[in-house]
Amino acid sequence: MQMEPVSFLPLWRLVPAAVTGTVERCTIEGLGLDNELEKSSNALLGRGCSPGWSNADRALTEFVEQNLFDYSKRRFKVGASSTSLLSPYLHFGEISVRKVFRCVRMKQILWRREWKSQGEESVTLFLKAIGLREYSRYLCFNYPFTHERSILSNMKYFPWNADANHFKVWRQGRTGYPLVDAGMRELWATGWIHNRIRVIVSSFAVKFLLLPWKWGMKYFWDTLLDADLECDILGWQYISGSLPDGQELEQLDCPQIQGSKFDPEGECVRQWLPELARMPIEWIHHPWDAPLTVLKAAGVELGLNYPKPIIDIDTARENLREAIFKMWEMEAAAKSATSDQMNEDVFDNSDSIKTSAILKVIPKEKSSCLTYSSNDQRVPSFQNFNNGLLPRKRPLPVDEEKLHMDKPNKQNKEAGTSGREDLCSTAESSASKRQKSTISTSTGIISFTVPQYCSSSNGRPFQDHESSSLNLTWHEKIDLEQTSNKNGVLRQ
Repeated sequence: MQMEPVSFLPLWRLVPAAVTGTVERCTIEGLGLDNELEKSSNALLGRGCSPGWSNADRALTEFVEQNLFDYSKRRFKVGASSTSLLSPYLHFGEISVRKVFRCVRMKQILWRREWKSQGEESVTLFLKAIGLREYSRYLCFNYPFTHERSILSNMKYFPWNADANHFKVWRQGRTGYPLVDAGMRELWATGWIHNRIRVIVSSFAVKFLLLPWKWGMKYFWDTLLDADLECDILGWQYISGSLPDGQELEQLDCPQIQGSKFDPEGECVRQWLPELARMPIEWIHHPWDAPLTVLKAAGVELGLNYPKPIIDIDTARENLREAIFKMWEMEAAAKSATSDQMNEDVFDNSDSIKTSAILKVIPKEKSSCLTYSSNDQRVPSFQNFNNGLLPRKRPLPVDEEKLHMDKPNKQNKEAGTSGREDLCSTAESSASKRQKSTISTSTGIISFTVPQYCSSSNGRPFQDHESSSLNLTWHEKIDLEQTSNKNGVLRQ
């Protein structure tokens, strides 16, 4: 196969720009983009992420070689570098999920050969976390409305408390619960918080303060360096009970218990809440229960340098329960209203319907005329009979016709070879007519015409249009045909 010639465009050529003077290399600081007041904040942001492909590869290598083996044991410790810190690089495309999976999977195969079960378990748990990230993409692709409403339809009846003051207190980290405040202040300062801290602060906003989950999702979008829309949607809908496989809405996690479990030493609280830095470990996650002597020794004055709890745990649990009951009541009312509009009165109305008489199909009596048979559309062929007589089609009497139909095979056997088929198709007859339009009687061939009509009303026979060479009476025709039958000619 001959290929068509392809013409390529000429390559681009770099033309030196007509610039007077020299262009010197300058740094980012030399451009003056950073404000003096923002340098300290930018330095904290640099701790969470350093942009660039090389920095992304360095973070991946450091995690795989140093922190991956203990990931199964340290992944829930919020005060240490127990996670990969790869989420900002994944979000901005500076490293691919395929590369992360390949590096981690190779390490797992190596540890399996060395019989290191802890390393294998750590890799499995880390890959599950990566799988949740991909699951968030699947969820948002199939449910594109998840950024503005819940997947579960009953959550639209939940009575959210759209209190701007509570939302501001939560954002600024002044709720009075140390671990929640420490997480929100770390988020504002660095743009990154531990995954477990994200669960704790979002659960507090939704279930303690009854704030709309969309408010928290939008705030995370504004402050997180790894702000990923799909991951944020998955996390907030999971916490608010909006997913079929998410956390139950009735589940209320106490920040005090969560702090003792995930930050047992209080390192995260001491780092981001300096006013509680001197609090003992047993009281650092619930300073409102500490004795006055302990508070004075730690320099803590509740309500002055550190706020009191914005809401009591028992009160929050009661408010959540009432909100859930109200949601169920509103949902039931909405369903009943919808069902009332769509209700139909169903009754048996078969008695009021007048049944008409069933029409019976009565078959017509069998006519003596055979015009409806398949042979009516056929005409006799030209044949030379020994006796010179041409059999003609005529109706049979009723008794004779029944006798003839009951014993067709018997007559065929008697006829033998002399019983020839004297019918042919209309096409054959037409062709014969065209070839021989006029047949002379002198040659022994009798001309004829096709019967035009028959009358079967009173059992009368066919009325044939007879030729000029054969003018016989009706009785003479019958006698001749009976004579031919005796001689072995088969009637049709």
